[in-house]
Amino acid sequence: MNRRLFCRTLFAGGVALAFPVRGRAAETGLDARDGVAAVDTHAHVFTRTLTLVGDRRYAPAYDASIADYRAMLDRNGMARGVLIQPSFLGTDNSYMVSALRSAPERLRGIAVLDPAAETVTLRDLADQGVVGLRLNLIGRPDPEFGSPVWRAHLARVADLGWQIEVQAEARRLAHLLPPLIEAGIPVVVDHFGRIDPALGIADPGFADLLGFGRGGRVWVKLSGAYRIGSGAAGRQTALQAAERLRGAFGARRLLWGSDWPHTQFETQASPAEARRDLDAWVPDPAERRIILGETPAALFRFDH
Repeated sequence: MNRRLFCRTLFAGGVALAFPVRGRAAETGLDARDGVAAVDTHAHVFTRTLTLVGDRRYAPAYDASIADYRAMLDRNGMARGVLIQPSFLGTDNSYMVSALRSAPERLRGIAVLDPAAETVTLRDLADQGVVGLRLNLIGRPDPEFGSPVWRAHLARVADLGWQIEVQAEARRLAHLLPPLIEAGIPVVVDHFGRIDPALGIADPGFADLLGFGRGGRVWVKLSGAYRIGSGAAGRQTALQAAERLRGAFGARRLLWGSDWPHTQFETQASPAEARRDLDAWVPDPAERRIILGETPAALFRFDH
């Protein structure tokens, strides 16, 4: 079965094949292992009918619809979810916003905007359940945070109390994060800080990331482990990285995300597997309850 056919088969059935969790946990929205109203802090929704940006690195050949995502949450006992605007849709956040409207008590969003976007645009998104912005900088240059446009943009973001989520190679984080922190913005780093798979935890950029644990303004997502290495080596890197992140940041500065629908890794991952990985990365149930429930509920404003 080729990748396209596999993905169509997977999603046509409401992703039922990939997610075995059933029963009381799914019905109540409680994580079956830890009895917590768990939050999936990293997922994407899209369809093939949407207009993609011209400079995209990836184009999906399947739909990951709003209904599919909500079904995935149910099957895995997840109470809530955070939708991240995919880079291939650019600054057109309309489909994500329509998802937020479909379940405002259950979903929050992280948008992508041009730094010249006006305050009214940000406020309108905030009214729809958007709580932050994403900077996906893989394959893109560092933003000119010192420019007048960016300074004004960051001030608007800070005034709303929004966060900024950063996806960039670990080696770039030492340069990227300080201007955001100095602007008074909570910063969330995606996917273990995107450690170089060839270097593992010896990546100097990962050491830089650990140093931000002392400031209390940076959070890190334990998500998308396949993006920092494949096979046994990748699993070992994720395990080692999680241990060090727990030591540097503590459970209250860590988050978990399914990374659904695992773009570019659709045939290699599932949310159920990602959730099982968390048990290995964070063996203490009390810490897992913080990571899955308490921290994301506050950071993504589910308690508002």
